[in-house]
Amino acid sequence: MRPTVLAVLVALALPVASAVAAPQAHSNVPAYVTEAIHDPARKNDVGDDDRRKLADLMTFAEVKPGQVVVDLIPGSSYFTRVFSTIVGPKGKVYSVWPNEYGIEAKSDVQTSKALVADPHYANVGVLMVPAKEFKTPEPVDLVFTSQNYHDYPDKFMGNVDPAVFDKQVFDSLKPGGLFVIIDHVAEAGSGMRDTDTLHRIDPAIVKKQVESVGFKFDGESDVLRNPADPHNIKVFDKAIRGHTDQFVYRFRKPG
Repeated sequence: MRPTVLAVLVALALPVASAVAAPQAHSNVPAYVTEAIHDPARKNDVGDDDRRKLADLMTFAEVKPGQVVVDLIPGSSYFTRVFSTIVGPKGKVYSVWPNEYGIEAKSDVQTSKALVADPHYANVGVLMVPAKEFKTPEPVDLVFTSQNYHDYPDKFMGNVDPAVFDKQVFDSLKPGGLFVIIDHVAEAGSGMRDTDTLHRIDPAIVKKQVESVGFKFDGESDVLRNPADPHNIKVFDKAIRGHTDQFVYRFRKPG
């Protein structure tokens, strides 16, 4: 899941899983989140909603009608579709693809572009930007990225300095805006050692990097945690794929 600035802007279960207690889900899911999840246009996505804890993640990310949201490296646009319905006609969603990542994920980029051609998603736009130059055309309320923060320091992305990237995200947000990061957990103390090999990252280094540019840690959710994950195998290994141990961190820009 990997084109010049703003080039486009258009309107396993594990065998051991049964022995692990399910993470505690968030309560008090807003009605607008529930309504968006039940949007008939999402009929092909609903089979993944429970596994991906969609209602809990949208509640944790504090997405609201009228907001401007960035879905950074949106993959199959699973989250983009629900963001679009939550923020509604007065809001906006930017699907942001680093050029370098887009080369590796051409079909997913085409999915994003096809989505914005659908009148149902008239509030969605696609931005293609260099990995080292994250920016948005207007201040946003939320930057959300799932399973991709670990890619930024890797060679195919141009060895982006995560702290530089984090500062660019910080600058793109409105005061009080949120940066929500979901990623695969690496072994404690491993830092960025496994980002390009196992596609994992140590949550501690992520927290350190993001806080270093001025963000305040604003909470975490355990809905995607899985203590049965050994943390030392590739996330695509059939023994763990789709059920990796994932951290969900929320950072807030002061203001």
